[in-house]
Amino acid sequence: MSKESFMTMSSAASRVRRSEKEAAAGFTASPSLAEALQQILVDLIELHLQSKQAHWNLVGSNFRELHLALDQIVDVARDASDTVAERMRAVGAVPDGRSETVAAHATLPAFPEGEQDTTTVVDLVTGRLRATTHTARALHDTVDREDPATADLLHMIIGILEKHAWMVSAENRIV
Repeated sequence: MSKESFMTMSSAASRVRRSEKEAAAGFTASPSLAEALQQILVDLIELHLQSKQAHWNLVGSNFRELHLALDQIVDVARDASDTVAERMRAVGAVPDGRSETVAAHATLPAFPEGEQDTTTVVDLVTGRLRATTHTARALHDTVDREDPATADLLHMIIGILEKHAWMVSAENRIV
């Protein structure tokens, strides 16, 4: 950006003085932005819980490697849910991560109970990673229209989840 362009933008921006109240208010999420982020939040929490369930009940060949990979996915989902919840607070929305809210609103398929063999877990977890990514992609445009900064967080989360889906799914791939 040239110095002249910056000076033009700076002087245009400085021509409008904000009141103390306007300056203190900051950006506030609309109800549609808050709802979109809430849906992404509950799916991330559900991904975290289902991945931990898989981690605890995994049996079969290549157990150790998949067991460790599932812990990484648990950490990624937990960190991403925390990022989304904290962003919600930063834009004036109230996150709801209570178990009854997650159970009522998560879009991921239910995870089967009991022990699961490694091949099945690879497919189940890959599906959950892709479902969570689908939620974030489906709501991305709603988020981006109102708050590009939050959309940037979704880009990061989508990239990480898709990387883990690729890595886990490769376990069952035969060439």
